[in-house]
Amino acid sequence: MADDFELDTKDLERRMDGAMASLRTEFASLRTGRASASMLEPVQVEAYGQMTPINQVGTVNVPEPRMVTINVWDKSLVNKVEKAIRESGLGINPQMNGTIIMLPIPELNEERRKELGKVAGQYAEHARVAVRNVRRDGMDQIKKAKADGMSEDDQKFWEAEVQELTNQYIAAVDEALETKQAEIMQV
Repeated sequence: MADDFELDTKDLERRMDGAMASLRTEFASLRTGRASASMLEPVQVEAYGQMTPINQVGTVNVPEPRMVTINVWDKSLVNKVEKAIRESGLGINPQMNGTIIMLPIPELNEERRKELGKVAGQYAEHARVAVRNVRRDGMDQIKKAKADGMSEDDQKFWEAEVQELTNQYIAAVDEALETKQAEIMQV
């Protein structure tokens, strides 16, 4: 009956890759003391009756290591963009120059670095949980196939495959976290 069972490991891998991609996006939004256009990705602006990402209302540039500039295309949105940045919680004070908004990136103090390290740890834990949830789904599929008549040897083989895949992704999450925390603590 279930002798022809084959677990879709590509699907599990794809879903675990999604967790890693989400983690990378969250890490990119953490400010490390260096200017990065990706730190503005989570910021949304009320434009034309809907919430819009900043990079869709202006050009985001990083002209210097400690400066991000936004050249807003529509003059009527400049104040809305500035307000969205102030209220975003990034801890950046925008400076206006016509339609260009300059964001000087201040040095991070030790306390703020530790705080950001903890936030990075929380993001990593969310990614680990997502990977483990995919693992659980895979194990549930195997248990169902076992109930449908799969041999115990096949069950052990597939469980080992899922566990190995899970271990790889958990290790990748841990490595990404270590790298990000080192980047945050770098003065």
